[in-house]
Amino acid sequence: MHSNAMSSGAQAEGYGRAEASHRAEAEINGQPDGIPEATVARLPVYLRALYGLAERGINTVASEELAAAAGVNSAKLRKDLSHLGSYGIRGVGYDVDYLVYQVSRTLGLTQDWPVVIVGAGNLGRALANYGGFASRGFRVAALFDADPHLTGTVVAGTRVRHTDELEAAIDTLHISIVVISTPAQAAQDVADRLVAAGITSILNFAPVVLNVPEGVDVRKVDLSIELQILAFHEQRKGGHALPQVGARTLDDPGLDTPLIDTGTRA
Repeated sequence: MHSNAMSSGAQAEGYGRAEASHRAEAEINGQPDGIPEATVARLPVYLRALYGLAERGINTVASEELAAAAGVNSAKLRKDLSHLGSYGIRGVGYDVDYLVYQVSRTLGLTQDWPVVIVGAGNLGRALANYGGFASRGFRVAALFDADPHLTGTVVAGTRVRHTDELEAAIDTLHISIVVISTPAQAAQDVADRLVAAGITSILNFAPVVLNVPEGVDVRKVDLSIELQILAFHEQRKGGHALPQVGARTLDDPGLDTPLIDTGTRA
C-alpha cells in the first residue's frame, strides 16, 4: 500500500528546497503572505482527497481530478494551492506526496497536537475513540467530566478526570486545543475556565453559542443544524418523513381552528 508518511530525511529536505523555491516564486509574483480563511477551510478537504489518492497508489494528479475528488472547481483549487506556493507542473499535475506534505505543514499537522475533551458522555466517548485524530496529528491527552460516576473510568485507554483538575492539566500537558462536548448548560462555564487558563482554540459540540473574547477561535459543530438543513433539501426534493407524534395536518378533520388569526370570531 502507498505510504503517506515522509519516508526519509532526504525526502523532507527535498520538499523543503522545493517549498523554498515555490515561496521565492510567489514573492516574485507578488503573492500575499496571508492565506484567506475560505482557502484554509478547504485545505482539510483537499488533504482528505489527497490521502485517498495516495492510498490508491496515485503519485501525480491533475488539478481537474483533485478538484473533482474535493468537490470544488479546478480554478478555485489552483488558486487555493497557489497561496501555498504550489503551482503543479503543466501537463503533469501535482505530486501527491509533496502536496500532502505541503498542505499538512500549512495546517500545522506535521506537529503533535495534544487535545483535551471536556465532557465524557456518549459524544465525548465517541470522539475519544475516533481513530482519525491520531492519524492526522491530534492526540487525545485527557478527558474530563463533572460527573463523579464517570471520573476514574477509562475511555480509549485514557482515564477520565474530574473537571476540578482541568486548569492544572492544561498547564502540565501543554494543551492548546480543547473539545467541548458537555450539555448546553455547562458549556459556557467550561469555555470561561478554558479562556482564563489561556486556551485560544476551542471545538464546540455543545448546542449553544459560546461567548468568548477576541482572539479566541471557536469552531462550532452542531449536528442538529446539519440535519435540519438536510431535511429542508429533502423536503424540496419531495421526500417523506413520518408525522410528528400529536401533530395535526391541514386535512385533519379535527383541525377546526384557523392556523392564522384573522382577528374575527364566529
